[in-house]
Amino acid sequence: MAESHYTLPRPEFDKPVKLLIVAAPFYRDIADNLIAGATAEIEAGGGTCEIVEVPGALEIPTTIGIAERLSNFDGYVALGCVIRGETTHYETVCNDSSRAIQMLGLQGLCIGNGILTVENFEQADVRADPAQMNKGAGAAAAALHLIALTRKWGNARKGVGFIPEREEYQIAGDTKDTPKA
Repeated sequence: MAESHYTLPRPEFDKPVKLLIVAAPFYRDIADNLIAGATAEIEAGGGTCEIVEVPGALEIPTTIGIAERLSNFDGYVALGCVIRGETTHYETVCNDSSRAIQMLGLQGLCIGNGILTVENFEQADVRADPAQMNKGAGAAAAALHLIALTRKWGNARKGVGFIPEREEYQIAGDTKDTPKA
């Protein structure tokens, strides 16, 4: 029996969607194919995007954090490729970039992670191939789905993380309606 993958239907939006693609083009051909896949998926979903390139996968989460604080994107697509080498640097880059992206996501950012972590160039080439399951397109689809959920459940608060409004702060033991002298 052949293995099959299910793909969620593309979300629909009533307001425009704008994403930032943050790509690390260390392997230029791979990055270009991932970007092409992500861009095509965003456009097919009716969205627009900007692309920024950074030196490596470790800079991707930092760039997303900066963009969230200083810009107005609805979501983000992280793209890059890390190929195992002869040192432990591979584990550091894979783990730290993934962990940082996950932490940003847990703080409320809509991020699709398309950073390939592979053993060799051939594996990367297959995962970035526009004729196959392009992981750039998959990351863009993930970001679009997260944006749709965010819009469904309410407006996200600006800033990295879920920052309560001033009147929502409550100190343990105190209530909003009974000020203490």
